[in-house]
Amino acid sequence: MHKFNFSPFPEIITERLKLRQVTLDDLQELYLLKSDERVLKYLNTKPKTIEETRQFIIRLTEGILNGEWILWGITLKNHSKVIGTICLWNFSPEEKKEEIGYELMPEYQGRGIMQEAMTGVLRYGFFTLGLEAIEAFTHRQNLKSIKLLEKNKFSLQGSKQLKDHPDNVWYLLKREKYLGSFL
Repeated sequence: MHKFNFSPFPEIITERLKLRQVTLDDLQELYLLKSDERVLKYLNTKPKTIEETRQFIIRLTEGILNGEWILWGITLKNHSKVIGTICLWNFSPEEKKEEIGYELMPEYQGRGIMQEAMTGVLRYGFFTLGLEAIEAFTHRQNLKSIKLLEKNKFSLQGSKQLKDHPDNVWYLLKREKYLGSFL
């Protein structure tokens, strides 16, 4: 398995946001995110307990240290409170491809926050990690997520059947299409 080196942790700063490493100090905010039914609506997962969230942060940290995946906590630039997450994971070394995933507290949705976070993470994935493609899976009824992906030049690939997520649709953004958006 190919591993990346995420040490030191690569913070991403945008106009309004700071994408930073999640720690156990963020347990309460992450618990609120992972247990909010509105956030989980399209994820086919159950709300997490505080202990499950703590274990998630521990596993997350181990995976980052091992270079297997990376997850950023999304914060407003001048605040430390985590309001969402965005990650690159599920690396395919043969295709130099990773999957992007994201979630945001409902009270921060509709403000362009995830668009801004995704812009920074796509840049990191294609320029820093040298990925050839980034894919995303979203529920076919999650119109906000679909709109976000399409705004970022992801193309619908169809329904790639995932055992636990039969209602998901598959989107893909190839490096050349991403780079072409700068011309």
